[in-house]
Amino acid sequence: MKTLTMKFGGTSVANVDRIKAVRDIISGEVRNGWKVVAVVSAMSNETNKLIDLAKQVGVESLVDPEYDSLISTGEDVSSSLLAIALNSIGISSRSWRGWQLPVITNNFHSNAKIEEIDTRKIVDAFNGGTKVAVISGFQGIEKSGRITTLGRGGSDTSAVAIAAAIDSKRCDIYTDVSGIYTTDPRIKKNASKLKKISFEEMLEMASLGANVLQTRAVELAMRHKVPITVLNSFSNEEGTLVCDEEEIMEKNIVSGIAFQKNQSQLTLTNIEDKPGVAAKIFGPLANSGVNIDMIVQSNTETGSTNITFSCPVADLDMAKKAISNAKENNLISYERLIENKNLAKVSIVGIGMKTHAGVAQKMFETLYEENININVISTSEIKLSVLIERKYLELAVRSLHDAFNLQNL
Repeated sequence: MKTLTMKFGGTSVANVDRIKAVRDIISGEVRNGWKVVAVVSAMSNETNKLIDLAKQVGVESLVDPEYDSLISTGEDVSSSLLAIALNSIGISSRSWRGWQLPVITNNFHSNAKIEEIDTRKIVDAFNGGTKVAVISGFQGIEKSGRITTLGRGGSDTSAVAIAAAIDSKRCDIYTDVSGIYTTDPRIKKNASKLKKISFEEMLEMASLGANVLQTRAVELAMRHKVPITVLNSFSNEEGTLVCDEEEIMEKNIVSGIAFQKNQSQLTLTNIEDKPGVAAKIFGPLANSGVNIDMIVQSNTETGSTNITFSCPVADLDMAKKAISNAKENNLISYERLIENKNLAKVSIVGIGMKTHAGVAQKMFETLYEENININVISTSEIKLSVLIERKYLELAVRSLHDAFNLQNL
């Protein structure tokens, strides 16, 4: 069966006019001979309204099953309206809630993971003449029968998972941008739109702050080899294909620059240098839910060591509390705890870095020429990240973009 999965985000279904525009996009694919699975988000800002209502009546926890039951309803409105719109122009369609298929998840409410998707109802409907199956994204059901939600950006995850389960040719994700750019065009106006980007590169970009695609969706697409096309529901521009590295003939040394603005750094000085100390530091941080990113350990002339790590500013207070408690409980000993919460992380990403030398030198030289100091460095096979003062973020992004000639990709 020739099936295409299409996902439409909140801005794409923001109002009745936008839903009619989405209907017309889908009808074009139906005319091209596709059976379409359309996965939709809630209408723009509807989920936030539902969250506010929950807070007003006194919700005590975001992992409350009733909270999930409430905030999942926004997607149900979108899916029903879109199915009605499609049927009104003669395209046989019906909507399903995630739990009706069902999309089976674990019981981690507000951030559930998909375990299984039963696509038999969709297949039966297609065999019976239905042209479009409209699915409420973001939601599923756990084995005890309670509705779950998949966390922020969960409709992307729903779409890719359903595409994999039903063996769609590809998954088209419609947003309010025209594809994946070499960096944020709001910072670098002549940023290039990429025709193709590998799953691996996109996963790094998404995890480093590029918000076009949700990280879990890219992980699923890479695991199940589901090509993703990122498109703009407001225009007919060609989008960006996210695919296997083998499908990209000319591999860019650097494909993009990602950044995260609100980063902080903590340094513990004069720690005893012996096995197990790092575990005693980072264990309490993990138990407190602190998202640790970059880590540097440096030995001193006195035989002790200093450990520096970064985390989001939002986690800084939790991190300081966890470290202080560990010291009070005699788990660790250090002389000073030094913080810096005015930092940003800038990263260059590219699969061509696997086979090309000199990329780090070029990055460091570019930052040096702009008099930008580097606090911390971390690397992977296709990524190089630095922690710098936040006030230099935009200058760093623009300078690196020019240095690697990304405007001409």
